[in-house]
Amino acid sequence: MSEISRAADALASLGPAVSVFGSARISRDSPYYQTAETLSAQLARAGFAVIAGGGPGIMEAANKGAYEAKGTSVGLNIVLPHEARNNGYQSIALEFEYFYSRKATFFMHSAAYVALPGGFGTLDELFEALTLVQTGKVEPAPVILMGREFWQGLADWIGSELLAHGTIGAHDLELFVIEDDPARVVELIVDHHGKHAAADDLEPALPT
Repeated sequence: MSEISRAADALASLGPAVSVFGSARISRDSPYYQTAETLSAQLARAGFAVIAGGGPGIMEAANKGAYEAKGTSVGLNIVLPHEARNNGYQSIALEFEYFYSRKATFFMHSAAYVALPGGFGTLDELFEALTLVQTGKVEPAPVILMGREFWQGLADWIGSELLAHGTIGAHDLELFVIEDDPARVVELIVDHHGKHAAADDLEPALPT
């Protein structure tokens, strides 16, 4: 709780922000790295802060894009024995010992969620975002998957298995979209934010 409180104080005046999830293992020469960097730069120019995990890979690309575009780049750094390097593109850097408080900070401050290719951690963040939006525990927010080649199989499985077995409803398939064009992703987020949030109406809050 002290980590959540400290993060809430540090980000109290952050304003509208977008969380970008993705793997620490994606190399700098990957097209996904370039996509994350381009997306975050465009988000920063559109007036959004960018929140990422603070580590290497996609997290670094997301922080770098926002930082070099002169936007607010937030890094939520997790202390892990096998991932000692935090990236150097953070205008606000926070340290976390616990995944719970780190994830809570993402969801307290985000107007949208973007997931690029990643592993278990990225899937954990993605499905928690979907669950919180689905159940109304956070405000409605776009959940966008970037990398159709990577994500389409998962999306097909959700439709063929979860929907077929009745564990989700047909409308739940509308909780996320797959989109590869950074400009289109920014457009979707800007449109949603304009419709659902007044200029100063996005107050940070824990999921209820």
